[in-house]
Amino acid sequence: MKRIQALLPPKRPGTKTTVCFSDGTTWKLVPSVAEEAGLYPGMELEEEDLARIRRANGAASARQRAVRIISAAGVTKGDLEQRLRQKGETPEDAQNAVQWLSDLHLLDDAETARQIVARAAARGYGAQRARQMLYEKRVPRRYWDEALEAFPDQTEALTDFLAARLGSEPDEKTRRSAVSAAQRRGFTWQEITEALSRLDAEPED
Repeated sequence: MKRIQALLPPKRPGTKTTVCFSDGTTWKLVPSVAEEAGLYPGMELEEEDLARIRRANGAASARQRAVRIISAAGVTKGDLEQRLRQKGETPEDAQNAVQWLSDLHLLDDAETARQIVARAAARGYGAQRARQMLYEKRVPRRYWDEALEAFPDQTEALTDFLAARLGSEPDEKTRRSAVSAAQRRGFTWQEITEALSRLDAEPED
């Protein structure tokens, strides 16, 4: 049994209520959990009460964190579950939070795949880099092909990138550096050599 000595309200929006027990231990609870449990100073809690509150707080904390993550950037179900675990949520609470958002139709892996590919194209990356981003975000492979169908031709972006890296009179070291940089951006060797050929064929101003 534990006896509540004091309840400290959240210091600012988005933070948690601090429950101070008479044995010197403290809990951090999502405010809504503390309110629903009807906690107050002097209240005594049996072990089953503590376990129930702990479960409710774990679920509420995972949901709250999940909403913050998806509001900041598009994520897949797998990526969100991993990030919740990394933040300290239990595997069960992370899974349940992901399922909760899925049931609310707030998680769509196919749409997230399209957003990732569009972001890669906007940054001037090649298709290989877009695939790497899909992998890193744990997008299920069944969504890759459809998303990549919309990937635009990046010939102009690659040519402009190489021209900027090469300058007016590039030496061999500069060319190698430019090629390596283009490969890191997800362009194939064939795409790079074709772009270099176009640049070499352009008349000097």
